[in-house]
Amino acid sequence: MSERVIGEHSKGGGLQHFWMPKGSPQIPRIARGEGMYVWDEQGNRYMDCTSGPVVVNLGHSNPRVLEAMRRQAEKICYSYPTGFESEANTELANLLTAEAGEGFDRAFFVSSGSEAMEKCLEFSRLFAISRGQSSRYKLISRNPSYHGSSLGAMGLNGDSANSPMAPMLHPSIQIPAPLSYRQPAGYNRDSYARRCAECLEEAILEAGPETVLAYVMEPVMGLTGGAQYAPDFYYTRVREICDQYGVLLIYDEVISGAGRTGRFLASHWWPRGRPDLVTFAKGIGGGYYPLGGFLAPDAMVDAVVAAGGFHLGHTYKASPLACAVGLAVLQELKEQDLMSRALEQGEYLRKRLVSLQPSISILGDVRGIGQLNAIELVSDQATKARMSTSLDVQEEIKRLGMKEGLLIYARRTSFGEFGDWLMMTPPLIATREDIDVLVERLEKVLRTYQDDLAARGFLD
Repeated sequence: MSERVIGEHSKGGGLQHFWMPKGSPQIPRIARGEGMYVWDEQGNRYMDCTSGPVVVNLGHSNPRVLEAMRRQAEKICYSYPTGFESEANTELANLLTAEAGEGFDRAFFVSSGSEAMEKCLEFSRLFAISRGQSSRYKLISRNPSYHGSSLGAMGLNGDSANSPMAPMLHPSIQIPAPLSYRQPAGYNRDSYARRCAECLEEAILEAGPETVLAYVMEPVMGLTGGAQYAPDFYYTRVREICDQYGVLLIYDEVISGAGRTGRFLASHWWPRGRPDLVTFAKGIGGGYYPLGGFLAPDAMVDAVVAAGGFHLGHTYKASPLACAVGLAVLQELKEQDLMSRALEQGEYLRKRLVSLQPSISILGDVRGIGQLNAIELVSDQATKARMSTSLDVQEEIKRLGMKEGLLIYARRTSFGEFGDWLMMTPPLIATREDIDVLVERLEKVLRTYQDDLAARGFLD
């Protein structure tokens, strides 16, 4: 195992990234960003085709957001909400809940998706207690899934049992996620989704319905599922099961929210499967300032308040600066009609990617909704065979992408059990011309990688 270095100074005088092995190549320093592109200090330009880790929905250096940040910073950057409300906090909450729609009446603001999930779970527990159901504490989540990197949220993650932190976690009850591309033998997409819904009911019954607090799921899978989502009936059936047993349904929309799927919340695609609570982050702050939170209905909030309130915030909850940025981001999302653009350009992107499949054998699947898309890489299209786990697909693709001026976010889940994919999630401002450039560069990356794999004996 390679030695890990914590706090070692690089030659440039700054701290080396301490998660990187000693002796790893130095990654370039970023200098600036504008729109779809970022530049390093050497002047090299890269298209940010995955919006960082699916966060920079408006692109870089949006003038309106930067101006809102400046105006708020000149007034006040920080106040704790138990002492003061702020104009930014109030206006953001009003706009956010209006866009979220009926049943999402209150917003609680924190600084990240992990925090959002932690606070949402704590709120859920207090709600159960307020209804005299203190026996409810167990959580059900899916495998694969990802819900955060703090210890509480990590217990929900699909591969938490394989984590070095496993002894420190309180793991959830895990059921299979309804994968759209590669199902177990004997199933197709629909039949496997039905089976996965049955697994939810079975898990609730096995655990004891009176002990189960919530079922947590990503309506469209993010970085551990590569934009997979279920047939419509799955969401309806999950809602019915949760209602039948009094289990809260929580959607993790940290990635899928903020217009990324072409609707403000991905849950809006499945109104008969509407969740009780929704977590959000990433695109709400757009990469301009850390911002996350969760949405809840009036009835649940009122019940918790009547039972003593919700006093579980962190230091930077509802920061005026964060909320001012979030407000400007949402205003841009609406006024530029970026949700409609996400639908239109996302469909165009998928069509362009599908057109590559006949000539690129390692391109196994193209999937997604709106501008939340992914491509899965395989060693054989016909059999859907996964890439060899001896390959470092993510780093190899990342390096090739940077040579072509393309920033790519690649992911492998559970040590390759669920495959390798590249997120195709450009900023929502992407035009058809931008998509053409993206696909042209990506095609070069995939062809080069395919040729390299064949030369190394990893392809037939």
